[in-house]
Amino acid sequence: MSNQPPWYKQFWPWFLIVLPMCAVIASLTTLKIALDNSDSLVAEEYYKEGKGINMDLRKIKYAQQIGMKFLVKVTDQELQITQQGGPEYRAALNVRFYHPTIEANDFSLNATADANYVYRIPLDAAIKGPWEVRIEGFDAKWRIQQRIEIKDDVEYWLN
Repeated sequence: MSNQPPWYKQFWPWFLIVLPMCAVIASLTTLKIALDNSDSLVAEEYYKEGKGINMDLRKIKYAQQIGMKFLVKVTDQELQITQQGGPEYRAALNVRFYHPTIEANDFSLNATADANYVYRIPLDAAIKGPWEVRIEGFDAKWRIQQRIEIKDDVEYWLN
C-alpha cells in the first residue's frame, strides 16, 4: 500500500473547490454591484405617467394643428427663439433642453420676448451635440418637442 497524503494536502481537490468558489464570489459581487447601482427606469406610478404622456401627445398634436413653428438660432453666448408660424404668441415660453446622456447639462427656464418678439436665452457655456428641445406655451396648451444636433452657429426649425 502506498503512503498517500490525506485529501486536504493534495493539489487537485483544492483546485476543484477553488474554481466554483471563484464563480460564487464573482456572482455575489455582481449581485451587490447590481443592487447598489439599480436603474430608475421603471416607474412605480407607470399608469399615471402613461396617461401624462398621452396628455403630452395631445399638446404636440394641437401645436401641429394650429401650425406653431419656431426658429432657434444657437450661438456660443445665447439662444434666440423666434416664432415663424401659427397664431401670434407673445406670452412667456417654457423652454427645456435635455441632453440624452448627461442629466447635469439639462436646463429649463421661462423665456420672455423682447420688443422685436425674439426670445433670448443667455448661455453660460456653448452647447453642442444632441439635445431634446421642448418649447411649451406658458398656458401649457401646446408643446413643440424635437431632437436636434447642435453645431456651430446654425439655425433649427422646430415644428
